[in-house]
Amino acid sequence: MVTTLLQDVRYAVRQLIKTPGFTATAVLTLALGIGANAAIFTLVHAVLMKNLPVTDPQTLIRIGDNNDCCVSSGTQDSGNYTLFATETYELLKKNTPEFEDLAAMQAGFGFRPVTARRDGDNTARSMIGEFISGNYFRTFGLRPEAGRLLSDSDDAAGAPVVAVLSFRTWRRDYAGAANIVGSTFWINTKPVTIAGIAPSGFYGDRLSPTPPDFYLPIESMPRLANAPYVRNPDARWLYIVGRIKPGTSLPALQDKITALVRQAFAQTQIFSSDDGKKQLAKAHVILTPGGAGIQDLRDAYAANLRTLMIISGIVLLIACANIANLLLVRGMGRKAEMSVRTALGAARFRIVRQLLTESTVLAGLGGLAGLMVAYAGTRMLLALAFPGAEELPIKSSPSLPVLAFACGLSLLTGVLFGVAPAWISAQAQPADALRSGSRSKGGGASWLQRSLVILQASLSLILLVGAGLFSRSLNKLQSADLKLDSRNRYIVHINPQAAGYSQTQLESLYRTIEDRFHALPGITKVGLALYTPMEDDNWSDGIQVQGQPFLRADASIVKANPDYFDSVGTHVLTGRGITIKDTATAPTVAVVNQEFVKQYFAGMNPIGQHFGARGPASVADYEVVGVVEDTIYTSVRWKEHRMYFVPILQRPASLRSTEPVEKDESLYAGAMVLAADRPVNNMEALARQTLSSINPNLTIVKFQTFDQQIADRFTEDRLVARLTMLFGVLALLLATVGLYGVTAYTVARRTSEIGIRMALGADRNGVVATVLRSALFQTLLGLTIGVPVALLCVRFVQSQLYEIKGLDSPVLIVSILTLLFAATFAGLIPARRASSIDPARALRIE
Repeated sequence: MVTTLLQDVRYAVRQLIKTPGFTATAVLTLALGIGANAAIFTLVHAVLMKNLPVTDPQTLIRIGDNNDCCVSSGTQDSGNYTLFATETYELLKKNTPEFEDLAAMQAGFGFRPVTARRDGDNTARSMIGEFISGNYFRTFGLRPEAGRLLSDSDDAAGAPVVAVLSFRTWRRDYAGAANIVGSTFWINTKPVTIAGIAPSGFYGDRLSPTPPDFYLPIESMPRLANAPYVRNPDARWLYIVGRIKPGTSLPALQDKITALVRQAFAQTQIFSSDDGKKQLAKAHVILTPGGAGIQDLRDAYAANLRTLMIISGIVLLIACANIANLLLVRGMGRKAEMSVRTALGAARFRIVRQLLTESTVLAGLGGLAGLMVAYAGTRMLLALAFPGAEELPIKSSPSLPVLAFACGLSLLTGVLFGVAPAWISAQAQPADALRSGSRSKGGGASWLQRSLVILQASLSLILLVGAGLFSRSLNKLQSADLKLDSRNRYIVHINPQAAGYSQTQLESLYRTIEDRFHALPGITKVGLALYTPMEDDNWSDGIQVQGQPFLRADASIVKANPDYFDSVGTHVLTGRGITIKDTATAPTVAVVNQEFVKQYFAGMNPIGQHFGARGPASVADYEVVGVVEDTIYTSVRWKEHRMYFVPILQRPASLRSTEPVEKDESLYAGAMVLAADRPVNNMEALARQTLSSINPNLTIVKFQTFDQQIADRFTEDRLVARLTMLFGVLALLLATVGLYGVTAYTVARRTSEIGIRMALGADRNGVVATVLRSALFQTLLGLTIGVPVALLCVRFVQSQLYEIKGLDSPVLIVSILTLLFAATFAGLIPARRASSIDPARALRIE
């Protein structure tokens, strides 16, 4: 059997070598189809399916099933909790022996920037730190690359501060120097000893474009970051992942942990009110697999990646239909050969197996070529999906799962496009060997060819419609009126807290920053704010208006300086903006947006009204002094976005006497917006030099033009729109080639018939019309199938589109016209060739 198989393979290779044009066309077509799928699968596998590089990830369990961005955020209304306070974590750790280890790590979509400088270096740099429990590495079953990892004793109050350096940072920034272990780093101006190096390949507990450079104990966070919530039982800020013991019942453990969480929540102030007690009764947790870690990137990209996988699969189907058509034509050309084989005693099964072997060899060659396409395609995908992310732990080179996927796909396509042509070719009768000419029967092949063309046309229409919808959605997003002015604007993210500034030093710092940057040539405005428009950040709180009942609705808060509104291009509509008179000791004021007025002050003059957080003590915290337009923050899709803006150093009136200023992290500006009167090409270097002259520890966390920051918010939409457009064009090209092949083959088979028609007086235009009519009829049948299927498919991607309801008529019309134009072009070449047939030569063919 093996010998026969090897004979079949050798014969298949010889047959493919004899027809280099056919082989090259088929391999290229398959390479595009398989390569596109393999490239998409590389990203799907890394983001949706891959486990963390840790020991036995299948035994890891996470307490929680979603991802939250901020301290104390979460699904309070449903009662499903994912974030937990430090005290809650310690309670669970002490009372759940079902876990071998239970580790905690800070929450959030991004890790915390820290300012780091090795002892002896003159320049500090902004790096990424993650605060973790002492048993973090032990829970994941990891061993150090050098030195040691963190232990429980490191995560204790008063313990000397130590850190673990990531392997990537160790090799990238310090060339893998052995003397890094045991050396001192100044992190946020505090001395920290490097205990060891994390193992190679470990990128943390979640896939992130900015993986941690330092791993630091939770108990060091108050000293290094002055974080007031580490020991605040009301502040939920930790994710929890544990390694389960064998034989543990997860439903029983989930019920037990829910009871413990309620016990911990009952001791906190937030659940002491009547409304809090109602929430406490609903509080529960859901245990989920933890082998993939914290999957915030998966949740962000899952829907789009699944859509792209389906689209690339449709492209592969069209490619397979094309190859099947090629094989059918090739099989009809080898009909005499198959008849001779049958006459000499070859069984039909043997012929089918030989032809399937040829198809499989062809698919294998296409798969190898597809891997090269996949490598280049994956690099393009990563650049589109994560622009500027140099440290993303996803490799563009094919991994073992991707190789297995490509091989399996090649085998499947070999069988898929080879079985029907092989079966039809094997039906050749011995008597056919005695016949010759083009009149031999091929009705079955012709019918199948036309069916494949109809399938290609319908699938191509679906992809063209999808490409049009996603492109139109992206265009609507990018052309939305953001109520911003991004011309000659530069965003400089900073971290004064990491540079060692206390809250009482911020007034002097902000004044110095404003003066130094105003002194730069061309700089007209220097805006300082907690965060800026169109970035992935949001601070919010519940709102109650004085004299009105409490509404369960939040409003976003931005703390800003007087230049801020002008620096981002937000216009004040009524009243006034923030001024230099709104100091830390001045009466507390707020500027609200139009949506805030619509929600809370409908039918009223908002100027002079008071509001605050819920409760009689805080409802008069802020007086409204102005109204600004509804500038877009975070996302264009976020509708009815209520916002209020307060002076950067002001604190709520109710907190000034009850809470120390040192506990208020909202006083730290997170970004500067520099507005210039002309483009400044070296703005980043100027900003870096200016900040360093103020304080060497005051580093740039991230620098972008305002246009770049806005563009980053459309990255996922741009990825889907561009890839669907690419796949749509590829599908159209393949369908056009397929229709051309079938039409050309039909013309070749009807050569004598056309010659007779022309000899009897048929004109050339009539012949062209006849051939084109046949080509367009197949395309119209494909459209008849494709239009209702496209209508159905739109329902599944509706949530990914922006302001597009149902199937957009212009998109559908353009897609249909494009397909009809391609079909006309594909049919016109064989039609013109048919009209130029010499009747005398056509009659001599037989």
